Amino acid sequence: MPLTLAEKILARASGRPSVAPDEIVVASVDLAMSHENADLVRKSFREIGVKRVWDPNKIVIILDHRVPAESEKTATTHKAIREFVREQGIHHFYDVGRGGICHQVLAENGHVLPGMVVVGTDSHTTTHGAFGAFAAGIGATEMAGVWTEGQLWFKVPSTIRIIVSGELRPWISAKDLILYIIGQLGADGADYRAVEFDGPLIRKLTMASRMVLTNLSMEMGAKVAFTPMDEITPDPGATYERVVEIDASSALAEPQVACPHAVDNVRGVSEVGRVIVDQALLGSCTNGRLEDLEIASRILAGRQVNPHTRLLVIPASQQIYLEAMRHGYLETLIRAGAMVNPPGCGPCVGVHQGILAAGEVCISSTNRNFIGRMGSKDSQVYLASPAVVAASAVAGHIAHPEEVMEGVFA
Repeated sequence: MPLTLAEKILARASGRPSVAPDEIVVASVDLAMSHENADLVRKSFREIGVKRVWDPNKIVIILDHRVPAESEKTATTHKAIREFVREQGIHHFYDVGRGGICHQVLAENGHVLPGMVVVGTDSHTTTHGAFGAFAAGIGATEMAGVWTEGQLWFKVPSTIRIIVSGELRPWISAKDLILYIIGQLGADGADYRAVEFDGPLIRKLTMASRMVLTNLSMEMGAKVAFTPMDEITPDPGATYERVVEIDASSALAEPQVACPHAVDNVRGVSEVGRVIVDQALLGSCTNGRLEDLEIASRILAGRQVNPHTRLLVIPASQQIYLEAMRHGYLETLIRAGAMVNPPGCGPCVGVHQGILAAGEVCISSTNRNFIGRMGSKDSQVYLASPAVVAASAVAGHIAHPEEVMEGVFA
């Protein structure tokens, strides 16, 4: 029986020859990831009463949301996690200064392989479908059960296949493509579905760009998302709930922007109008990788951040930070007036490293723009590509990169 990639992986992990959408299966977990909310998992694990985790070599814990600790409460949480890691003999622990944002760290260190079942106490665990894993976000209580038994039940998702052809125009990236798709399908358009991205354009994308697609797929409700691995995954003849075909050459005439306060409130940059921005943020598990810093440095080279705007730059990991230094990207950004923060999630989740005051507007390369997401409930967040974020930082308002590169933004 031909299977989709999600069905193949869940069949293997549950010891069955095949599975079908809406069936309930109990699957063995290959990797369990947590960040600071590992402390919540730890507390639930203690309540279960088991003394040792099922397999300390299959658990990865990464401190990334509030690093370095911004309060005594966070410092206490970090301390409790460190003590638990030592007690349980968890080898894969990435402390402050040794890792970065969890999804980037997993990828860089080879923790995720094709065909694995990966669970994480972070909604954007879907990122790892770019490496062919069934990767899903779960809650702290569920993760405590995984730490105990190494298994978790899943309802087998049906699959939406998205075929993308054509070419991306100048200044248009994978971020624009996925924002466009979310705008078309809606915030619940892939609710508890698996999404398979494929097609000639997808197969030309870098791994970093493919991670953008799978990362943001959960913003249209996806349980898991995949980009291509090879010609035989999934099976020919597999059954899909829906097939969506997109010609990027015609569909994406300009960069896309998700306007407040919903990720599916997407418009072309020219439709947004002249929105003054107080803060521009480049970073996150969505767009804090080397190619993102490179395009921003190309736009900022020889230019200055607008005096009424502040630009924050947060590399996704220590490794990316070092590479960006070696290539000179960070120096270019700093000389232009940017502040480079250590790798972390702080402003994306509104807790640290640059949150917003009431009435402020931010253009951000992050993944969510809900009310109060980055600070005050009276602030506004627009989501866009690294190129648009960098251009807007120079212009002082939301701008197409061409405006800045041609010097017509003033």
